[in-house]
Amino acid sequence: MTSSALNLNNRVAVVTGAGGGIGRATALALARRGCHLALADIDDAGVQATARDAQSLGVRASAHRLDVADRAAVAAFPQLVESVHKRVDLLMNNAGVALGGTFEQVSADDFDWLMEVNFHAVVRMTRAFLPNLHRSDDGRIVNVSSIYGIITPPGQAAYAASKFAVRGFSNVLRNELEGSSVGVSVVHPGGVATSIAKNARIPASAPREEVERGRKNMEKLLRMQPDEAGEIIVRGIEKVGSDAKAAALLERLAPVGYWNLLKKAMKR
Repeated sequence: MTSSALNLNNRVAVVTGAGGGIGRATALALARRGCHLALADIDDAGVQATARDAQSLGVRASAHRLDVADRAAVAAFPQLVESVHKRVDLLMNNAGVALGGTFEQVSADDFDWLMEVNFHAVVRMTRAFLPNLHRSDDGRIVNVSSIYGIITPPGQAAYAASKFAVRGFSNVLRNELEGSSVGVSVVHPGGVATSIAKNARIPASAPREEVERGRKNMEKLLRMQPDEAGEIIVRGIEKVGSDAKAAALLERLAPVGYWNLLKKAMKR
């Protein structure tokens, strides 16, 4: 991220996954600062609702049904956004899906489906919008990874792989764009209470009891409300929640044994 503060008033932000959760919360936090919005989600009803709420805050907000895994739709999206908003200053790659199950339980098709949405779409959206961002006097790319882009719990091989990939891609891109007018941030939310875990795709081969146990353990970690996360992201893209900070520090201090410590914390 560039060192100067960004005044969001009258800027234009593209936010994917804006139909709910962190995407919706961040979009509304941006709107409260006077930022105009191009909102995208595969959930048409959800993204339309977010756009209406943003418009009630006095900004221009357009809603777009977009499948970020659709290469042709992503390639055409920048021209559509510029036709409505005339410019783009900020791209937030937030759209994502979840997939439970161990690596051996997850099919190759399901693994590829998750990587297509969580990682390849981030790359495609960035490639599509980078020329627009270069035309901004202060452009920003915000890629949403996860605390699972820092730590690696069992049963999250696909999800963690995708979020580590987002983290690595973002860090390299930040270095490559140093000195340009485009800054790059990667966000690692930890324990935000969204529906992504509840809506996770589950392999047919995974035992039901194991799945439910995993869901309950995950729910124990989901404490931060999306609105709070959205405000944190907008106030300082590189700032993360205290739970993510603690887990990241734990992983660095105990790279082999940290998961056993986290399991004990979840049991409490």
